[in-house]
Amino acid sequence: MTQEKLTPALFIGVQGNDYISFGSGQPDLPPPELVFKILPSYRDFRYGLIQGQVPLRKELAKQFKGATEDNIVITNGASEALDLTFKAIAKPGEKILLHQPYYYSYPPILENNYLKPVFTQTIKGKIDITDFDKKVRDCKAVLINSPSNPTGTVQEIKTLKEIEKLCKDLDITIVSDEVYKDLIYVRENYMLHGDHVITINSFSKTFAMCGLRVGYLYSNDPKIVERVVEIKTHSSMNTSILSQEMAYQATKVPKSYITEQTKIWEQRRDAIYEGLVKLGLDLWKPEGAFYVFPKVKNPRKTVWDLFKKHKVITYLGEWFGDDNRIRLSYALDIEKIEEGLKRIDLYFES
Repeated sequence: MTQEKLTPALFIGVQGNDYISFGSGQPDLPPPELVFKILPSYRDFRYGLIQGQVPLRKELAKQFKGATEDNIVITNGASEALDLTFKAIAKPGEKILLHQPYYYSYPPILENNYLKPVFTQTIKGKIDITDFDKKVRDCKAVLINSPSNPTGTVQEIKTLKEIEKLCKDLDITIVSDEVYKDLIYVRENYMLHGDHVITINSFSKTFAMCGLRVGYLYSNDPKIVERVVEIKTHSSMNTSILSQEMAYQATKVPKSYITEQTKIWEQRRDAIYEGLVKLGLDLWKPEGAFYVFPKVKNPRKTVWDLFKKHKVITYLGEWFGDDNRIRLSYALDIEKIEEGLKRIDLYFES
């Protein structure tokens, strides 16, 4: 592997051997203790319902006004929820609007379904509603991610409401990726809503349950739900019922669990943001999630040299649609963040 052929696959799963990884967006905090308590006695390993186990769907439906378990589909993480959604709502060749920078899997998910990604620009990670309005009009759907991976940006409520109204008037579907909705430092989450909104979420980020692969989608359109279930029947079938039972236990965790976790993420945010500012890097302060997105000279060489010479893993901004930046996840403890910052400082000094 050379720096010209850098891909995320080079870094995913790399750990130990003195590496400091600011790469993968995988929470290092432990899942709620409650999710483990079922394991010694759990014995149900039959096929489950394709749409998902009823107790979990009933619990998730409480988040959405007027919803029932029939509005929810349980999926193998948010990634499958996104894939199934676009399979269900769009035809090959149709356009889907993404705000740029974007999560690096979004374009491949669309392209694998023969859909065409269209990009609206952002200003310091915030959607430019004028550019959005101009580009959305011939699109089938819009994909919104707030808080955002890779920027850590939380979109303004005013902007989100304008997007709701505009897309409703134009009969354009909004797919709202809410996987970081519980990790916001600046305000309460504003959940996009309406008959034209499909909500995507998972248990991976809020509850640190990435490997269990439990995601879900919500739609109040029964035809969309039916179509998603039909497709899933012939692809992955049911999501792991053991994972679903553990996710159901996670829904019983008091809100204080999430509040305490968010405090930890905010402390880490402050540590890495202030550290990178002291190094003279240009970046905006994250408002949610657990990523920073600094601008650097020659990002490709920076990512490669940090990895090969200093055992520090970072991600190329070009994977997320910005050739001038690198992404760092602060999903690691303060001591490792501080050590990683020392190595980055040493790299820039050299």
